[in-house]
Amino acid sequence: MILFLVIFVVWCGSVSIIVTFLLVMGGVAFFTLLERKFLGYFQLRLGPNKVGYKGVPQPIADAMKLFLKEFLLPDGSNKFAFVAGPALMLILCVGVWALYPVYFSSIYFLWGFLLFICISSAGVYGVIAVGWSSNSKYSYLGCVRAVAQFISYEVVMVMIVLVTMISVESFDMISFCTSGCWGVFVYAPMFFMWLVSLLAETNRAPFDFVEGQSELVSGFNVEYGGVGFALIFIAEYSMILFMSMLTGVIYFGGMSMGVLMSTVVVLLVSSFVVLCRGGLPRFRYDLLMMLTWKYLLPVVLVFLGVSVVIMK
Repeated sequence: MILFLVIFVVWCGSVSIIVTFLLVMGGVAFFTLLERKFLGYFQLRLGPNKVGYKGVPQPIADAMKLFLKEFLLPDGSNKFAFVAGPALMLILCVGVWALYPVYFSSIYFLWGFLLFICISSAGVYGVIAVGWSSNSKYSYLGCVRAVAQFISYEVVMVMIVLVTMISVESFDMISFCTSGCWGVFVYAPMFFMWLVSLLAETNRAPFDFVEGQSELVSGFNVEYGGVGFALIFIAEYSMILFMSMLTGVIYFGGMSMGVLMSTVVVLLVSSFVVLCRGGLPRFRYDLLMMLTWKYLLPVVLVFLGVSVVIMK
């Protein structure tokens, strides 16, 4: 009987992980279609409209094209790291979705936010492996930029999460949903700083310096094509959707609003990310670093100190 229960729990966990993976893949695929349609309207063009009905199956065609292309290894590259880097990025960015706070999930993390901080901090190692192993100056410079940018904004993002966790007095994501605390009103300045950190952490315009096309061609992934590029692409876009979901959990009550409203919040935040790409020019890199170390971090530390004093 005990063995049967163990097998059943493991099976439920495996099914939950597989279903989550498939849903994330579908969400990433059609989020790219949404982004391309939005950018088309911003620039007075149609966007994808040739494959199927108004271009709706376009993500499927793109996936088939990328996964059927030959996987090439550059001369002089570290082959193991070159292959393992995109896989590590995908595993970390898709695996973090196991933290998704739903009441019927078969996996429950009491220290969910702490695990999120650990996984998001480890994500930079995949970028390092991808950029360093390619044996390309462009990819290596993009890798160096990525390390500096991700670590800098990781500090601010963790401090923002700590402020909200102190108010809820829990590391559990479901506690944020059940508390009914709409942090967007309580911590309005923190919400705007969170959006800035979200753009920098997910490498999105106007902070997309890791993939600066004007000076680095395609940045750290310049030597990748086919399957490798697809894995990096999926990892980046799945992280955008996860951060949009996390924004809803921290600042809008998450699943306490219901499935429909929480989905609307995710769509609004992800649409904001696309809107920034279509409407904002790229920053200078020194201004990006100055923004986090000289402005965002001191303000967040003040909020953190005030929160500790109030809750003491």
